[in-house]
Amino acid sequence: MLSFLKRVFTWWDGQTFGTQLFTARKGVKVGEDDQGNVYYETRDGKRRWVIYNGAIEGSRIAPDWHGWLHRTWDQPPTKAPLKHKAWEQPHQENLTGTQAAYAPAGSIRKGAPVARPDYEAWQPE
Repeated sequence: MLSFLKRVFTWWDGQTFGTQLFTARKGVKVGEDDQGNVYYETRDGKRRWVIYNGAIEGSRIAPDWHGWLHRTWDQPPTKAPLKHKAWEQPHQENLTGTQAAYAPAGSIRKGAPVARPDYEAWQPE
């Protein structure tokens, strides 16, 4: 009973019961990305949405699928894959607030300070 109530009233832990019902009635599966997120659209093509596999975080959507969701292009990446340049890096979700977040040289998150021979720290006399 608790899991049913959780599905009805929470959206941050996967799809709600209402979303699942709407998807079953009106959704057509368009494709799936490498993270397991599943993309749908209505039969008439007016609405597009994603059912996340795990945490609901917008930055987990790859740029290819993001463009399709926001109607930048009409065809999904399953039908018309985008051409990627050699210099493009693979998609990575937003890492802000995690241990893997970027920390510049000299940041207190890096641990030991960077040795700088051109800087002399001020010391009170």
